[in-house]
Amino acid sequence: MTAKLIDGKEFAQRVRDGVAADVEALKTKHGIAPGLAVVIVGEDPASQVYVRNKVRQTGEVGMNSFHFEMGADVDQATLIGKVEELNADPAVNGILVQLPLPKHIDEAAVIEAIDPAKDVDGFHVINSGLLATGGNGLVPCTPLGCKLMLEDTLGDTSGKKAIVVGRSNIVGKPMAQLLLDMNCTITIAHSRTKDLAAEVASADIVVAAVGRAEMVQGAWIKPGATVIDVGINRVPAPEKGEGKTRLVGDVEFETAKERAGAITPVPGGVGPMTIACLLKNTVTATCNQHGISL
Repeated sequence: MTAKLIDGKEFAQRVRDGVAADVEALKTKHGIAPGLAVVIVGEDPASQVYVRNKVRQTGEVGMNSFHFEMGADVDQATLIGKVEELNADPAVNGILVQLPLPKHIDEAAVIEAIDPAKDVDGFHVINSGLLATGGNGLVPCTPLGCKLMLEDTLGDTSGKKAIVVGRSNIVGKPMAQLLLDMNCTITIAHSRTKDLAAEVASADIVVAAVGRAEMVQGAWIKPGATVIDVGINRVPAPEKGEGKTRLVGDVEFETAKERAGAITPVPGGVGPMTIACLLKNTVTATCNQHGISL
């Protein structure tokens, strides 16, 4: 059996198409143009590319895009001052401060400064608390993308056994909560879990988000399971030439695809969904702020 590949690029395009339709409805029916503000500090090349993609896709769905660049030596008070300025701007419905931040800045303090109603990354403790208690908050983008792909692939997930390998606040913990909300039975595992192979082998759904290249062995995957690989790791690729690299996930893909029922590739799986869900969250935030249901 060879697994069905879950095409994140195609699915993300569907999500963006839905966002564009919602943005058009907000403009024509309510006279509201959603606005997303992105703040980047420093010149990290990966962050620069990611932010450029966010800005471009924001415009493509018809939203207003606000882009602010600050030097790597900016002080924390100045950065928080910019966040507070955006909090007060009615044209800005969503605020994202690109992480990571320079070491001299307290990331938690910056995230806490964002108005929870505009926290489209879903990282504020209020949104985390709402997710944990079944409330209606903004959900972190990558776990939300994973949830949407699982629902699209499996339909009803009630009663399925799921394992999340990874316990970060950004992916692992919110993903586990979303799976609980989908009526799955959840195991949260990590790098120190005893007999991880057995835990993975019992799961109908595997979400790998531990940040270690191919840590989850393909032979561990239960036949027919659905595998969502959040990891993106760069490893040496001597077959491409000296000094060359390639991208791999947290799951050993070649073996896993022969056992799984469905699996996300790396790249081209979960990655494209993150920005698509950021845009979706911005529409949600806009509707919430104006008391609108689409």
